Amino acid sequence: MFFLNLFIFADLLKILTKNLKVTIMVEAIRKTLRDSKVARWTALAVVAFTMLTGYYLTDVMAPLKGLLEGQLQWDSSEFGFFTSAYGWFNVFLLMLIIGGIILDKMGVRFTGLMAAMIMVAGTAIKYWAVSTHSLDGTTWHILFWEAKAQVFMAGLGFAIFGVGVEVAGITVSKIIVKWFKGKELALAMGLEMATARLGTALALSTSVPIAKAFNNVSAPILVCLIMLCIGLIAFIIYTFMDKKLDASQAVYDAANKTVDTEEAFRISDIWKIVGNKGWWYIAILCVLFYSAVFPFLKYATDLMVQRFNINEDVAGIIPAMLPFGTILLTPLFGNLYDRKGKGATIMIIGSILLIFVHTMFAIPFINQWFIAILLILVLGVGFSLVPSAMWPSVPKIIPEKQLGTAYALIFWVQNWGLMGVPALIGWVLNKYCFFGYFAIMGTGFITHQGDNVVKLATFDQNVYDLTTVGSISRKDTTVQVNRFIQDANGNVTSIVVSTGDTIQRIHISDKAFKKVEKRKEVKVPLYSYEDKGRIDHFITNKGENVTKYNNVASFYNYTIPMIIFTSLGILALIFAFLLKAEDKKKGYGLEKPNIQK
Repeated sequence: MFFLNLFIFADLLKILTKNLKVTIMVEAIRKTLRDSKVARWTALAVVAFTMLTGYYLTDVMAPLKGLLEGQLQWDSSEFGFFTSAYGWFNVFLLMLIIGGIILDKMGVRFTGLMAAMIMVAGTAIKYWAVSTHSLDGTTWHILFWEAKAQVFMAGLGFAIFGVGVEVAGITVSKIIVKWFKGKELALAMGLEMATARLGTALALSTSVPIAKAFNNVSAPILVCLIMLCIGLIAFIIYTFMDKKLDASQAVYDAANKTVDTEEAFRISDIWKIVGNKGWWYIAILCVLFYSAVFPFLKYATDLMVQRFNINEDVAGIIPAMLPFGTILLTPLFGNLYDRKGKGATIMIIGSILLIFVHTMFAIPFINQWFIAILLILVLGVGFSLVPSAMWPSVPKIIPEKQLGTAYALIFWVQNWGLMGVPALIGWVLNKYCFFGYFAIMGTGFITHQGDNVVKLATFDQNVYDLTTVGSISRKDTTVQVNRFIQDANGNVTSIVVSTGDTIQRIHISDKAFKKVEKRKEVKVPLYSYEDKGRIDHFITNKGENVTKYNNVASFYNYTIPMIIFTSLGILALIFAFLLKAEDKKKGYGLEKPNIQK
């Protein structure tokens, strides 16, 4: 009897052990690598850093408009032409759409590496174009217009880079969906966008100091090139994580006998995407909203100088507050969308804020610097609201197998605006808004516009009328101080430099003058006029001479450009309402939370 009970106990133990193993195995196969919080958030951090480096280059030239006019003799139309180059290949050669198809066919690893390498190549060309002197004075006839060789080559590099960064953008969007679908999707997209905006903020706030520190407008681009190489290495690291995710998903599918019933992407799926009215509303809202923000940022630093009299050395700090604000707010609003929903409503509120800000900027008599800061902060809120809800809404409208192409098509539509609006604004500024050269008085945070400069005298004492924008070039040069001239009280009133010129003390800030006394050298602007040589002094409309050591710059009235940006915001609001109505009709779930309980 004892042995019989022993055998029965042994059999029961085998059954329990078998059941325990099955239970453990079931628990194990319920999870993939994406279920690990550490893994998915680490993957997000790596790819977000790559996008940060891309966005740094995207906006690094925006604050340099004045220096480009001074050092390289670009005008507003040429700056607009260069800025519009971002979308040349994406729009006309459909490179972004091709990139989306490659993404859906080849996967995120191949496409992401390809995009990162293209970004590096484009930036290298752009840096060469801006730094070389081999293109000086050369003009090329391109199709139906003439362009400076330097402007065209810089634009070509920017266009190549634009292909890389846009394809990288849609790749990262699909990567986030891959890791976070059914989880913190909007929060993850918000954090990625916040990290990318950090790149924008750094570009707007650091490019002028870097350019002035190295006394070369190309120096910030070199910094970008180095950062992009690091970003490429970061994405290479990510590919190993992605490979592990695919392996864990394959094990999970095999253990659970999961069969992917969704058909692979086919070219014909493009027609399904563009036939979706909800997709069109998001795409048009995207191009209108982003065209009212990103091109605005390209000109915002110049707006701060022109309208609000901010010193050009620090003017980029105020527009940089916008992306710094989105760094905090975009993840916050994304988390709100994940947990509470109301995606379409969030986009409507963001569009309303955009309209308010640009309307205020369009009013000519609003020129106080603290109001500019407040408006930029409000715009930051609006700029956080719309993207935090817009991008996570796309997977609710489009199947995952088509997401790469769907995002690519949206980005393609967006690129029409990012290409056309900066060129339009540059043309409008040159054609209707340029109202002459003025001396900028003062050396502190706030400067003021001096007298209208209408003539100049070169060193050979020839006098020329000054009417054409972009005809003056300026280069900051360090020269030795030969002598300090003091008054009866021993206070320095002026200095004599190695070029033989005398510079009044009032033209040097207190901070800069301490360095002058210590180093016995001073950085001064040396102006030239077209091919006529060095400028000795300027002449105002009152017939008075203006020292060349004042900052003399071209001035524009930004009212018309701001009205254009406001109009784009109004159209964006209309399409946000249309999207909400379509969601109510089709039941996409844009007003529902993303997190599945």
